[in-house]
Amino acid sequence: MYNTIEQIKIFYPLQTWENNEILRKKSKQVDIFDEEIKEFAEILLDLMYAYDWVGLAAPQVGKNIRIIATTQRKETKNWHKINKKIIWETAMINPEILEHSEEKRKWEEACLSVPWLCGDVERWTRIVIKYQDKKWKQHIQKYTWFSAVVIQHEMDHLDWILFTDKTIGKIRKIDDKSEY
Repeated sequence: MYNTIEQIKIFYPLQTWENNEILRKKSKQVDIFDEEIKEFAEILLDLMYAYDWVGLAAPQVGKNIRIIATTQRKETKNWHKINKKIIWETAMINPEILEHSEEKRKWEEACLSVPWLCGDVERWTRIVIKYQDKKWKQHIQKYTWFSAVVIQHEMDHLDWILFTDKTIGKIRKIDDKSEY
């Protein structure tokens, strides 16, 4: 259907900024698993890589359905140092948090949908997620540290929440760290 990633970007434009109606609408559960949903899950993964990002949610490209794409990294004991090597990628359909740790950490977050800004957000350090993959197989999986943070950030998009809604302290410009 699409020949290049640029064609996909035109058909699924990136939604930006806080007052965007698509980003501020709760996403619908995926009830019918068909080839269209499978293809969209694959497109979401492709777009995540095309934007050189660690995660992407369906509302960020104009579809209010409960699908996210994420990368998982090898975890390190020092949570400040993120391993750049991707060990797995996942398209999660209808993700749901079943459990989470009591422990939370503050992370600096940014978002494709809120360009040029960043801020500190507190997230659980461990989560257990139930989801269906693009082959319609159900999974229950534990994620920790950075992978858990990415998944929580992307799942927030499904419930019309942006990281700016959860920022602790001031929102900053990415380049110079000055306050927004």
